[in-house]
Amino acid sequence: MQVSTHSKDFSTTGQITLEDMNEAARLGFRSIICNRPDHEGGSEQPSSATLHAEAKRLGLEFAYLPVLPNAIAESDVQGFGQLLDRLPAPVLAFCRTGNRSSRLYEKTSANASASRVANDTIGADILVIGGGSAGIGVIASLLKRDPDLRITLIEPNDQHYYQPAWTLVGGGAYDVRKTVRPMSQVIPRGATWIKAAVVEVVPDNKCVMLSNGQSVTYQHLIVCPGLRLAWEKIEGLEETLGKHGVTSNYRYDLCSYTWQLVQGLRQGKALFSQPAMPIKCAGAPQKALYLSCDHWQKSGVLQDMAVEFNLAGATLFGVAAFVPPLMKHIERYQAQLAFGSNLVKVDGPGKTAWFESRDEHGNLTRHAKPFDMLHVVPPQVAPDFISRSPLADAAGWCEVDPGTLQHTRYADIFALGDICSTSNAKTAAAARKQIVVVAKNLLALRNLQPMPLRYDGYGSCPLTVEKGKVVLAEFGYGGKLLPTFPLNPTVARRSAWFLKARFLPWFYWNGMLKGREWLTSSSKPE
Repeated sequence: MQVSTHSKDFSTTGQITLEDMNEAARLGFRSIICNRPDHEGGSEQPSSATLHAEAKRLGLEFAYLPVLPNAIAESDVQGFGQLLDRLPAPVLAFCRTGNRSSRLYEKTSANASASRVANDTIGADILVIGGGSAGIGVIASLLKRDPDLRITLIEPNDQHYYQPAWTLVGGGAYDVRKTVRPMSQVIPRGATWIKAAVVEVVPDNKCVMLSNGQSVTYQHLIVCPGLRLAWEKIEGLEETLGKHGVTSNYRYDLCSYTWQLVQGLRQGKALFSQPAMPIKCAGAPQKALYLSCDHWQKSGVLQDMAVEFNLAGATLFGVAAFVPPLMKHIERYQAQLAFGSNLVKVDGPGKTAWFESRDEHGNLTRHAKPFDMLHVVPPQVAPDFISRSPLADAAGWCEVDPGTLQHTRYADIFALGDICSTSNAKTAAAARKQIVVVAKNLLALRNLQPMPLRYDGYGSCPLTVEKGKVVLAEFGYGGKLLPTFPLNPTVARRSAWFLKARFLPWFYWNGMLKGREWLTSSSKPE
């Protein structure tokens, strides 16, 4: 068998025999393509079915794509290209002499090259990075104001999640299946979706580089990719998540496991962790604790549980007005607080977690703590393509003016959502208010007018202190209380539970992602 190598992944040869199949396997080929039609002639030609059976015996993939001599059609080239995309490499293709297979490869390569040249650079009017709450919401808001805008979305994921409900799922109060929808169903009509990841932002060239090899130029850029959950920063965590009693409400595939653990635990040690700020939904770590303890209390087993909340920070909640009412629930559930205690290592099979803290002399010490259940909140960072770009501040977040949400150095760029350098709480409620600010300010900028709105730092954290009651914490920059309703915001209420568990999920899918901007008036004019 005489083999001609065209690349490290592709070679051709003439007609092969059953013995040649063994040689192909020995040479390391993983797939065979037969381009010679059956019964073309010649006693040396085994049938494609015979060769297919031998390939299967040898563990090789086999494909039959018959092509007539001197009659290669465009459909043959397309089919050949699809086979090369699908079959494991390296691939060996053959016909009577190898010439047809070689020409197919040359034509396929030429088409791919032409396609890359044609598609390497895409021009966008308004480019949005990120199809989460902020990205979909701001696209809907812009198109509502001007349906003729040409907006391109960069988003690699197929699914869109309503993450605020995952805490409820972990407390047995919500169906996890209701928290996800196909991305294609939530992207507003009129926007163009490029399903790829961003690998680099080059703001000086008004360009974004993508994982598929393309680049996209833009007139205006909106940055809202969210933050990254850095599970890898806790030693041993990734390999034990979802088993050995280790869970987290910060992931779709794990929050149901939280509820499974809570239901099954009748006695023992339950640890809850909270890393250093900033994190998205700063109240979520303790909400997991409250809902778990509420279930154990109502099941009559709380007295047999030892519950401990390990916080890397020095306070229970960042807004002082809410600390006293929350402490009443900590005391009610007899939970121990360990401030300045940061989770650094987990041994799932050994049921042990290690936390670092500083002693009275400032020395860093490590403490091993056994557990029967461990609810983890991972450290959270900006994506690398932001933190390593000229857009980042010293901490790695996208640096914007805290009022206008325009980038401090690049006037053609805005940012919103969890990626922002602003000091507000990183919540979907914050994004809901930021959407209006960015949409109106960007359109004003494009029309050479003054930007009309300033964001006041609004964020909301519905603190589910028990199943059926919520402390609706709403606040802005500097911890200023910004309640939507004329009620004492520090009191746990059933009406706030209805808002959290019933109304807000409905409004998210049917309002926020559709450009309906109810109760967004806390965005202040200049």
